Amino acid sequence: MSSRPARRRLSVAALTCAGLTLSAGALAAGTPGAVAAPTAPSADPVADCAEPFPVAEVAKGDLVDGLTVVSGTTPEAFTGEVLGVLEDGIAPDIDMIMIDLDMDAFDQTGGVWQGMSGSPVYAADGRLIGAVAYGLSWGASPIAGITPFELMDDYLTETPAPVTRLDASQARVVAKRAGITQQQAAQGFRELPMPLGVAGLSARRLAQAQDKGPDYLQKNTYVMGRADRGADAPGAETIIAGGNLAASASYGDITFAGVGTATSVCNGEVVGFGHPLFLEGTTTEGLHSADALYVQPDSLGSPFKVANIGPVLGTITDDRLTGISGPFGPAPEASTVTSTVTQGDKSRTGSTDVTVGAALPDVTFYQLLTNSDLVLGGSAEGTSLQGWTVTGDDNGTPFELSFTDRYTGGDLIYDPIFQLADLTYALAYIDGVTVDDITADNTVTDEDDTFRLGIVQQKVGSQWTRVSGSTPVRVKPGGTVRLRLLLSGSAGKATIPVPAIKIPKKASGRAQLSVQGGNNFYSYFYGRSVRALQKRIDKAVRHDEIVVTLGTRGGRRGGGHYSEDVFFRGGKPKEPQESKPFSRSTTLGPVDHVVEGYKSIAVKIKK
Repeated sequence: MSSRPARRRLSVAALTCAGLTLSAGALAAGTPGAVAAPTAPSADPVADCAEPFPVAEVAKGDLVDGLTVVSGTTPEAFTGEVLGVLEDGIAPDIDMIMIDLDMDAFDQTGGVWQGMSGSPVYAADGRLIGAVAYGLSWGASPIAGITPFELMDDYLTETPAPVTRLDASQARVVAKRAGITQQQAAQGFRELPMPLGVAGLSARRLAQAQDKGPDYLQKNTYVMGRADRGADAPGAETIIAGGNLAASASYGDITFAGVGTATSVCNGEVVGFGHPLFLEGTTTEGLHSADALYVQPDSLGSPFKVANIGPVLGTITDDRLTGISGPFGPAPEASTVTSTVTQGDKSRTGSTDVTVGAALPDVTFYQLLTNSDLVLGGSAEGTSLQGWTVTGDDNGTPFELSFTDRYTGGDLIYDPIFQLADLTYALAYIDGVTVDDITADNTVTDEDDTFRLGIVQQKVGSQWTRVSGSTPVRVKPGGTVRLRLLLSGSAGKATIPVPAIKIPKKASGRAQLSVQGGNNFYSYFYGRSVRALQKRIDKAVRHDEIVVTLGTRGGRRGGGHYSEDVFFRGGKPKEPQESKPFSRSTTLGPVDHVVEGYKSIAVKIKK
């Protein structure tokens, strides 16, 4: 079992020939997700229970044949010739077999493609040599690196080298057969870059998401067609040696999956890819069939298979250095991300099941984005009121985190998404935490009125007196400051009373009053524990709230919302601070509209 944390970032760099697909499906409001709900296999897969061909018996010049899918679900044959064996070419004690492959599809693709990973390669006597898993570093080529099948069930956990170099004699052989220079061949073999496919988003929208979204979103993506969810979706019977095989971290509206090839099926289990997908070790990925549309040539890199993902047909339980495997049957347990977006009489609820916790941040961001696009049509003006709740388990203790916020103006597609996606990113890094459900409910209206901080008044005796930059708040040590805020703006006028602020008896000298509209804040949720996250949420300021702070330099800041220079923007105070620093802070609201503006007013504490 891997010793790495169960919750962590998915690494594209560690992935190889399998075509990784991020599918944001459900292209019409009210439709189900892009991948069919978990169903029982329509028919049992055909078992081959192949006998492994030992690497020790592989010899240069041996003729081989194999199976892979170019289009649809039916494997096609290819042939090849062994060029040699790279000792420890994949990792210590895991050799790589170099084979020159040949098939008609190479006329268009230039060689092996991403998604061909796992394609079985057989010796002349029918025994299984291994799986296609690696390509030459420099680009498309018919020369493939093969993971030995005799080791694909050992599930070693060492991390492979990113590039396997060739010595001079090996490079000469490869260069001659591949029609490339010896210098290019000497760059060796590497795991091919992993493409991410997105269905349900236009190329422009996807580019916007990558530009405006958080840094943790996967960037190596392309737009693909929606997955087949109908009666014609491929079943378990299509997952055979050389047939398509997919493994997912999530499925539903957002499908986050790798598409490759099955190497062997036996005793109700499948093994494939010949390399890891996410290198999770023991895992709970979804096991899927797939329907290949075509292989996309790429003049600047490696060609890749474009495929639709079929229904969940089982669970990938092992994601290891030498391949993935798992049984057909029930789908893995999942966290569910659900988004409801409403605008007028139009509403849609969409959801995604996430089986690998490290994928939660990406899936949450795209789930909310896709659902908003479907209801709002890709743009919106007005006001968004979104509330969300996250439930889960923290090392045996149930937890529930929730927050609501209001957004007016700006970008009503993206602005409501970040807080929740950031929270799930933080949760993904806390050991022992599992998330059960994430729900977000977003109501959008055309109203775009806002409040702005207007006048701040202090009650002196029975009279309300305006205070400002030139008219400071005046109070005696041990006294009480009574304030009220007058709001104005397109939302109209409102008067907001401020709870009485008690000044310490030993206070004297100069202090500062800060009044700040919630629209000036952004609450970013991060922390090393669920408890820390809860504290940040409790202190978070909504955009329709107001924060009032009265304090001295060095005083305890109100919830950590701002730095000390809010009090003294001009540098050091003009009057020496004679008393112990203090700070009093309160959050007012929420009110019916977003509040903008900021006021900074001097406070003089004098007997």
